[in-house]
Amino acid sequence: MTFINERAYTPVDAPVSVAFLGLGVMGYPMAGHLAKAGHHVSVYNRTEAKAKTWVSDAQAAGANPKNLRVGTTPREAAQGAHIVMACVGNDQDLRAICLGADGAFAGMTAGSTFVDHTTASAEVARELYQAAKQLGIAFIDGPVSGGQAGAQNGALTVMCGGDAPVFEQVKPVIACFAKAVTLMGDSGAGQLTKMVNQIAIAGLLQGLSEAVAFGQRAGLDMHSVIDVIGKGAAQSWQMDNRGRTMAEDKFDFGFAVDWMRKDLGLVMDEAKRNGARLPVTALVDQFYADVQQLGGQRWDTSSLVKRLR
Repeated sequence: MTFINERAYTPVDAPVSVAFLGLGVMGYPMAGHLAKAGHHVSVYNRTEAKAKTWVSDAQAAGANPKNLRVGTTPREAAQGAHIVMACVGNDQDLRAICLGADGAFAGMTAGSTFVDHTTASAEVARELYQAAKQLGIAFIDGPVSGGQAGAQNGALTVMCGGDAPVFEQVKPVIACFAKAVTLMGDSGAGQLTKMVNQIAIAGLLQGLSEAVAFGQRAGLDMHSVIDVIGKGAAQSWQMDNRGRTMAEDKFDFGFAVDWMRKDLGLVMDEAKRNGARLPVTALVDQFYADVQQLGGQRWDTSSLVKRLR
């Protein structure tokens, strides 16, 4: 697996002590960019062997080995950290690494900040914001967009919710793996913005899937078609980065269908609370269920086109 790709970092005058919890396909390179930028990084992963491999990879990428540490629990990893970051699977995983005797909050000191990059519910963001506040800890919800490639390139978009003064303090550190870091509002606003992002992607991918399937049925060279229409009003990130692989029937990479269905579940739950009507999103969610039935749980989200072949 490619660890991280080269990028320029803002010079670090005073390295920050950062903990990163969760070394999945996103967290692994995100933590790598923090280390490569010059920060002191402690990591935790449920599989400790993976955390130790991360340390080796970070050293190979040029990070100072003296600045790297593995924690055996979230609490241990968080001890001494000014900023604790996380990128885990869902609300339940997030609560598990934050709360309890071995949770990160138990190891953090008053005045430190927890930044959650998990795509989770706005509800759990507000819940943990309040729990952290009672301990004198700040909490920022900061889900990301850009996928595995964005994480490896250090070019993610991060949408945040929380208190503005705290956001300004952590923004330069988040920027080590991001091309855009924006405060969207109070606690939970980052997660709500990520839901808007997923709604837009779901509809776009279904339209792109139908376009690719139609073009292939019509006997067109889809690489040429995408080159042409990608320079016009139909252009999108998905077309640029997934159009050709969709035409080639390649889906063994990227953002998995299982993860997208989890995200769309969060969207639909929030829509029930706020009264938003999402007929197309609900339909595309069911189309993803069809892809799962085809065995595509871990296929990239662009695999929607498989239903049309």
